[in-house]
Amino acid sequence: MVDPAHALPGRATPVLPENRAPHAVLYGDMLREPTGCEEVIYLAGGCYWGIEEIMWQLPGVRETAVGFMGGFTPHPTYEEVCTGLTGHTETVRVLFDPREISVAELLKTFWESHDPTTVNRQGNDVGTQYRSAVFFTRADQGAIARHMCARYAATLKQHGKAEIATQIAAAADVSPFYPAEEYHQQYLHKNPFGYRCHAATGIACPMPGTGPLAHLGE
Repeated sequence: MVDPAHALPGRATPVLPENRAPHAVLYGDMLREPTGCEEVIYLAGGCYWGIEEIMWQLPGVRETAVGFMGGFTPHPTYEEVCTGLTGHTETVRVLFDPREISVAELLKTFWESHDPTTVNRQGNDVGTQYRSAVFFTRADQGAIARHMCARYAATLKQHGKAEIATQIAAAADVSPFYPAEEYHQQYLHKNPFGYRCHAATGIACPMPGTGPLAHLGE
């Protein structure tokens, strides 16, 4: 991980314009603030194109956006993040309604959609920008994430996998979410034959709720 003194300087203005297009799949403002019972959570599991695609398909997810968190460079470009000199990880902002999909269901899907035991890597994607992370916005989200992480770690260990490397931290304690350029938003909807990298373990997360491997049970 680059240290703050050697991180790229970045810029004062966002790389995603204010007059951005609506969400290409959900049709709303992808960066709107939650209203009513809605919540936001930030998930990093390797290449953000594929994680975002998975998230926008879940019932109860209202908006998604891709960007960068956990580093030091303000408003970085994608190219800057790929140098490893910003400290950020590729992150998906998920705005959801917990009355329709629980935090546990979101996290089950998240952990089953990538390999959380690999450090700074997902498949052929290598670098700190591909590290696994959960940045929560509510204390109860953090408690659920840590509980699920502990249980999934035990299950993975039984299958001979390494320790979970997922960073779990309050969003308020890391850098802000910096949205990526517009062409990255909903990339796989705009480019349906685009790159998907999910180095999943193939092992179900033993938590209540749904997910890509739910048929395997606990």
